Amino acid sequence: MASPQQLAQLDRMERQVTTLVAAYQQVREELADAHTTIQQLQAEVRDRDRQLREHQNQENIVKLANTIAAEPATATELKQRLNEYIRELDKCLAYLRE
Repeated sequence: MASPQQLAQLDRMERQVTTLVAAYQQVREELADAHTTIQQLQAEVRDRDRQLREHQNQENIVKLANTIAAEPATATELKQRLNEYIRELDKCLAYLRE
């Protein structure tokens, strides 16, 4: 039979184990929450990057349009060059579809 001192020590150890298990479960929950937050933030970063690229493309288009409108002499040349690029892109897209 165990002595009262041994029983008290076992009781303390049981309480400590219970406390440690509870703390472990809490940390696991916090870690899961952190992973969820990380995934949400990564999705937000991807979305903002996409928006930034779209805005940069729009800015480039506006600059190009302003250049064409401001200089009629080079406008024809730019339009021809753009048409060539578009034709090349169409060829590439057709090739990729094959």
